[in-house]
Amino acid sequence: MGGRMKNTSVLIVPACERGRGGGHLIRSLLILQALKANGRDAFLWVPEYIKDDFMQRFCDFFNFLDSPCLFSREEELKNRSWDFIVFDRFRSSKKQFEFFSGFAPVIGIDEGGPFRDRFDFLINLLPSLKDRAVNLFSPALLSLPRNRRPESAIESTPDSPLRILISFGAEDAAGLGIAAARSLSGFMAKAPTEKKFEVTLVSPIPPHNSQWEKEELFGITAFGRIPHLGERLAEYDMLVTHFGIGAFEAVYARLPVILVSPSRYHQKLSRKAGFFSLGIGVAAAGRIGKLACDFGGNGKSGILEVLKQKSREIADRYCLWEDQKETIVSFLCRVSPRSPLVCPVCKKPRTVPVLARFPEESYRQCPHCGIIYLSRLNDPPIEYEKNYFFDDYQKQYGKTYLEDFPSLVETGKRRLEHIKSLLHLHDEKPSILDIGCAYGPFLAAAAQCGFSPVGVEPAPDAARYVKEELGFPCYQGFFPAAINGLSGFDAVTLWYVIEHFEEVGEALREIHGLLKEGGALAFSTPSFSGISGRKSLSSFFMNSPSDHFTIWSPKICAWILRRYGFRLRKIVVTGHHPERFPLLGCFADPAKKGPLYRFLLFISRLFRLGDTFEVYAVKG
Repeated sequence: MGGRMKNTSVLIVPACERGRGGGHLIRSLLILQALKANGRDAFLWVPEYIKDDFMQRFCDFFNFLDSPCLFSREEELKNRSWDFIVFDRFRSSKKQFEFFSGFAPVIGIDEGGPFRDRFDFLINLLPSLKDRAVNLFSPALLSLPRNRRPESAIESTPDSPLRILISFGAEDAAGLGIAAARSLSGFMAKAPTEKKFEVTLVSPIPPHNSQWEKEELFGITAFGRIPHLGERLAEYDMLVTHFGIGAFEAVYARLPVILVSPSRYHQKLSRKAGFFSLGIGVAAAGRIGKLACDFGGNGKSGILEVLKQKSREIADRYCLWEDQKETIVSFLCRVSPRSPLVCPVCKKPRTVPVLARFPEESYRQCPHCGIIYLSRLNDPPIEYEKNYFFDDYQKQYGKTYLEDFPSLVETGKRRLEHIKSLLHLHDEKPSILDIGCAYGPFLAAAAQCGFSPVGVEPAPDAARYVKEELGFPCYQGFFPAAINGLSGFDAVTLWYVIEHFEEVGEALREIHGLLKEGGALAFSTPSFSGISGRKSLSSFFMNSPSDHFTIWSPKICAWILRRYGFRLRKIVVTGHHPERFPLLGCFADPAKKGPLYRFLLFISRLFRLGDTFEVYAVKG
């Protein structure tokens, strides 16, 4: 609970070493430009030792190396605070991750390094061999070309010459482009006159082998660079390339694609995505000339028709047929990650694997204190307004909060009996503060039990109801700011509220300061060790509200409370659901409460398998 200051500084860390190609760096530059155009303070990280001849030639095209947006020294990073960091490196090392993750939440794009499971958020734009372990997988977010061939162009072979583009990215360390060009040149030199081809070779930057410029390549038009090549793809009828961004740009532009893989890893990716691949290395690239004799055929069994069909299948599989609605650039312009740099309870670094990932959320469990805590890609889509207690509450419980008011008062009276047993009361009317009091049922129960109740509640309508309709003091706003200056309470309670604090450790410290010595702390919260969490932790996370920033279990409470100056006195496990048991639960009807239901309820209570629990502790 509570607001946060927003920082708009973003750091982008691209792969710019030799052997990594140019796609990562180009995409990083596009992200940088878009972030700045959208008012974000964005910078690119390129270490000093990377500024070699390759980097110089590459960035000259963007007039970028002298830009004030370029950071190269660690001191520059430490002198600025960061909203988040984008890694577009393909494979990041442990050292790189641990260094940058100390500054801000880290978003990895197409990350395949050994520490990928530590990244706060993972986005795959290209298919990988580990697509399941990401927050978001969407090739449709690639920065795709605006120019596309008409749909009819992929369904028929025109009578005009077949225009073939050969491009293996900005580096082509394996020399596949020139090998493919030589093979096609040799074929065209011997081909019958009726077979017409127009072949364009785009060289790497710098050329893999400058000797190719002196070769007589029959029928090949060669360029060192074609500006905005993606937007020119629609001018061609086929692309020869490797697995990467260019291949998917071609699919979106509705071109047939032939791949040649520089490594076994790329070959596996090609097959998984459904592309036609000639194989691995220069020898495979040299086979394209033998294949070219079938390019001009119009039969449905011809290679060109096979390539067209594969292109359509890939487009359908990855949602690349319809016009693009959003890119990774626009996506990153609107995110505002919320991810703690340390455990919110024990303050240990968060460099532990992520337990589960969802499109907006990542969950970690601290190995030191055991708490599970949430990282979010954006603010939770929840506002603590009237609908939170009426429409939203009714969807979950079948009635509105006020309709449930009488039963909540009775639950409050039961809880107050536990609180009374902890206190050595001397005051005639002991004071009690209920944080997140909603419409005040616990305050009403406290008053009936002889307490002097005070509430704090962020929802304006609920706070007004407590003050005007129930007549209890209630501070409207978020704890602790809303009650600045108050102290000396006999008891403080939080009923299904403590999980809403991003900085739960700070909240416990504030509560400790509000209580008298020997005062009581009581709260309730969901349990990840209940039957739902044990049955499927992933499903438990999926159903967890988007504003639950920590998830507890009874076993971890004593250590956490002791850290913040409390002694645990009692835990009451609640929320027993026999119908949620695996295998037998589907036969345990909660409406009839038959023998099986009662048996599973007994087991749930015996082994403390409830999905929620209550904690009662004292200060000191």
